[in-house]
Amino acid sequence: MAQLFKPRANSIAKAFLWGIPLLIVGASTGWFAYARSSFWTGVDEPVRQQVPFSHQHHVGGLGIDCRYCHTSVETSAFAGIPPTETCMTCHSQIWKDAPILQPVRDSWEQNRPMEWVRVHNLPGYVYFNHSIHVAKGIGCANCHGRVDRMPLTSKTEPLFMRWCIECHSQPQKYLRPKEKVEEMSYRPPPDQDRLGKELLKTNHVHTSGLTDCYTCHR
Repeated sequence: MAQLFKPRANSIAKAFLWGIPLLIVGASTGWFAYARSSFWTGVDEPVRQQVPFSHQHHVGGLGIDCRYCHTSVETSAFAGIPPTETCMTCHSQIWKDAPILQPVRDSWEQNRPMEWVRVHNLPGYVYFNHSIHVAKGIGCANCHGRVDRMPLTSKTEPLFMRWCIECHSQPQKYLRPKEKVEEMSYRPPPDQDRLGKELLKTNHVHTSGLTDCYTCHR
């Protein structure tokens, strides 16, 4: 009986047997790397806005408190975006004719809100409450980074679930005194573990259900 396959068929078969697993591993590794890159997460990528608002200038330079613009951060699930009126409180007198601020003036004159693009935008299946984190002693910079040094605002954390769980599983490592929550330059003291354990009690942090699925997925 004549040979059905040529000798090179063995080499082709071996190439497939080795190539397919390598292709799967390579594709998985590539996807894993892409999903954690700034192209996907947006970390350190400034978000384009109608007006290139600079936290570095307003917070770091002028010393404006976070709560002046984000008025509901201590009482609501949302930090809140300042209305145009807040901007015009200063800019009706300062830089009032600057071309870069024309969208703000248009918003004010036409009585329509500015359309800001969210920088930290969680999926709809994730529940997050700003007020509870502020009340328990989680600083603004813990999640948002050194916003006071950002000419244009960008994310500093990927907002992956494991990042949230890391804090929820050991909150004493991240807690700070309530009066230091808005302090951008705050650094944990050398005895953070002891301080954190004290703050768990004084700030009434209940750790029993922090890592339950229902805490963030409702």
